[in-house]
Amino acid sequence: MFRFASTKGFAALVLLTLAIQLASAQQSGGQQPDGTIDAVTRTQIIESISKRLNEAYVFPEVAKKMDASLRDRAAKKEYDQITSSRTFAETLTKDLQAVSKDKHLRVRYSHGPLPLRQTRREPSAEEREEQRREMSWMNHGFNKVERLPGNIGYIEFRGFFDPELGAATLAAAMTFVSTTDALIIDLRKNGGGSPEMVALVCSYLFGADPVHLNDLYWREGDRTDEFWTRKEVAGKRYLNKDVYVLTSKRTFSGAEEFTYNLKNLKRATIIGETTGGGAHPGGGFRINEHFNVFVPTGRAISPITKTNWEGTGVKPDIEVPADQALLVARLTAMKKSIATLTNPGFKAGVHEVIEELETELSELKGKK
Repeated sequence: MFRFASTKGFAALVLLTLAIQLASAQQSGGQQPDGTIDAVTRTQIIESISKRLNEAYVFPEVAKKMDASLRDRAAKKEYDQITSSRTFAETLTKDLQAVSKDKHLRVRYSHGPLPLRQTRREPSAEEREEQRREMSWMNHGFNKVERLPGNIGYIEFRGFFDPELGAATLAAAMTFVSTTDALIIDLRKNGGGSPEMVALVCSYLFGADPVHLNDLYWREGDRTDEFWTRKEVAGKRYLNKDVYVLTSKRTFSGAEEFTYNLKNLKRATIIGETTGGGAHPGGGFRINEHFNVFVPTGRAISPITKTNWEGTGVKPDIEVPADQALLVARLTAMKKSIATLTNPGFKAGVHEVIEELETELSELKGKK
């Protein structure tokens, strides 16, 4: 998920770490123990959520509607029979999203005690070092970088993490694929992250002249932050060659922004499934020792469409099931590039790979 317009402060670093841990838990399928909840606590949680929404939710008028909806449901005793903490969090999330249509807005239960909010401050040297170690352990989100048969570049990464810490890894990845004929960027398991990292990765796909990618409007301060490609990058740019972005229903938030940017700028062909539909960044708010709520406090605004992908997701150019997306992208790229090959041996080799991939894709479709 993408959180704040800056990842330099300690609070943003903590939130990014929490987002990574949450994504890992979701991918592993693990579920923490449940807890029990009583009437007093249910009321306190509803009051706290309503207060936070009215104070910070990006659309004040929608916050009032959500507040009214929760109070109306509570008055009708819809929550009175819920004693499971996990079920209560899931029910509140469903009810809030029914009004807002906002997929970032979510109430979560934690079996372990949640830490008290700290005053926002710069991280200590020890905290920076721990963050560096965690990001390094995850290779800054980059899971795989390959040169596939047919001279097709492939990069799979699962999070847009800290751009300062991940810049060298990104530069190495882009330099490695720089001589390929086409590039596939796999975001099928990417849940988002830092908008600055989104802009940095996009910078490698455009020239030195800055390109306006996206804006983030924030209710607090009534301000707008603009995001542009960088004039300079550390690695080799990937220019004048085809780029394919793979998506799934799990592609979310910052990963959707990256996809939306490139689609609107006509810099990539999107292949796969319509993405999750989360375009409202914000932050977590601790309700009590075991409950917190993620409240979107901003919204993305494309300089091209003047809107975003909230609730709708980003629709691919070529719509296929997520497990077929890589095969389709490889076939599309190679069938296009084969026309430019003059070496008979290279051409024969690519034809052979195309036949193998078509057989594999046909067998995969046959299993559906």
